Amino acid sequence: MKNNSLLKDSAVIRWSMLFLVSLTMFAAYLASDIFSPLKTMLEQHNLWSSTEYGWFSSSYSLFNVFLGMLILGGLLLDKMGIRFSGITSCLFMVIGLVIKYWAITKPELIEQTSIFGLKAQVVWVVVGFGIFGVGAEVAGITVSKTIVKWFKGKELALAMGMQLAIARIGSAAALIFSPMIAAKYQSVSPSVLFGLALMVAGAFAFIVYSFYDKKLDKELSLDINNQEESFNWNDVKSIITNKGFWLIALLCVVFYSAAFPFIKFATDLMVNKFSVDPKIAGTIPGMLPFGAIILTPLFGRIYDKYGHGADLMIIGSFMIVIIHSLFAAPFITHWVAAVVLMILLGVAFSMVPSAMWPSLAKIMPERQLGTTYALTFYIQNIGLWGMPVLIGFVLDKYCIIGTHVINGIEVNKYDYTLPMMIFAGMCSFAILLAYMVKIEDKKKGYGLQLPNIKK
Repeated sequence: MKNNSLLKDSAVIRWSMLFLVSLTMFAAYLASDIFSPLKTMLEQHNLWSSTEYGWFSSSYSLFNVFLGMLILGGLLLDKMGIRFSGITSCLFMVIGLVIKYWAITKPELIEQTSIFGLKAQVVWVVVGFGIFGVGAEVAGITVSKTIVKWFKGKELALAMGMQLAIARIGSAAALIFSPMIAAKYQSVSPSVLFGLALMVAGAFAFIVYSFYDKKLDKELSLDINNQEESFNWNDVKSIITNKGFWLIALLCVVFYSAAFPFIKFATDLMVNKFSVDPKIAGTIPGMLPFGAIILTPLFGRIYDKYGHGADLMIIGSFMIVIIHSLFAAPFITHWVAAVVLMILLGVAFSMVPSAMWPSLAKIMPERQLGTTYALTFYIQNIGLWGMPVLIGFVLDKYCIIGTHVINGIEVNKYDYTLPMMIFAGMCSFAILLAYMVKIEDKKKGYGLQLPNIKK
């Protein structure tokens, strides 16, 4: 490298660092979605109800929402730095998965009733997944700040899109391979063990990254031009009084409330509405992340080079409302239609995040990004907690239309029309919020419609 150049000025090193932290998020997404295609098997072998499955799905955000762990994580990220935050979050994820694996391997817990009438096994899985969720969300904001650190003024949106794409390969792998593993062993516990093993590998990848992060920090401390005023507690006030921040945060919660909770129930939707074999039903939702693998970096590249970030958020929000409404349509029942809709949904799921997360880096200064992302993720987690509980309750209360036999075991059959309309209705607010973001950008001059790459 030339004299006075920084480690991050090397494209090879910069993208290698992105790959390392993306491996961590790949493992986190995979472990998070291990149970997503196993709802039917959990009902068959573990005697879970849809309500209990909904409580499990929502528990990812339980401690983040009600104990404020995510906000604390963001403050620690800005005060203690990327290495401390990242390694700590990996530790939380591994511990949470160990608890989840222990609980799911104890059949005697199925017979015991515990808090709120839930099975003791469900309660322990909820605790484990809640601890995992703390680590996964703090890891998410840590990686977001990491990418800004290495790519600001360069290929920022493309880098964020690539990280999301690699992470979503993890979701796709969980949706496709988890039911295959569970079917082979006739138990869900081997799938959890698979996720735990990969999470340990993902934690190791972040430890390797930390050595390079430390070296870059040493370079930055010697480079006066790259120094920035350190975070202070008054910055929290400046964040929560920024209208642009709130519009992006609210867009985030309504968009992701119709995204990640949908994935948790999508495999069961394929079984109940489109009559897909449970062993392969996760393959169709698995197409959604694969679409994002190509499209999120593509849309990120468009944002980097041509701008139009607010427009991308508006178009993506409009698409997801239309697609969820078509999933709700009672006359669309063929599996080919499900494949087509899932591919289109992948386009929408790619378009909004590719513009939303880089836009926050334009609205807020870098020293505040850890707390900014933490507050945004906290608001998002309210939706991620509430929506699965609501959908699970609605399925049990209003959507049971009989029973059907799967692998020799009789289970409930569900009509997913009402749940899909709830998803569509929630995301309809995203269209309005994305349009308001564009108006606010025009007033304040954040540059959301301008390219990210500085010439």
